[in-house]
Amino acid sequence: MRRGRTLRRLRERKIKMRLDKYLKISRIIKRRTVANEACDAGRVEVNGKPAKASHEVKIGDIISIRFGDKTTKVEVLAVKETVRKEDAALLYKIFE
Repeated sequence: MRRGRTLRRLRERKIKMRLDKYLKISRIIKRRTVANEACDAGRVEVNGKPAKASHEVKIGDIISIRFGDKTTKVEVLAVKETVRKEDAALLYKIFE
């Protein structure tokens, strides 16, 4: 029984990632430093609240990013440490 709980906790921990790193890994923003600056400038929100670069992103979160006059909204579908360029778009779903 105890081992099952430990494995569950490890899985739960692995499904979180820093916001700036997620934006870079998913290729929503090209560079992590640019993602960090966008968060510091208040242009990124998670679930309707302004988020810092260190905010932990998890599956199901809604991320809103303001690029000038345009706002892009995405839902986090998966969180992975590394992903191939071709598979990066599978990490999120874009809302219109």
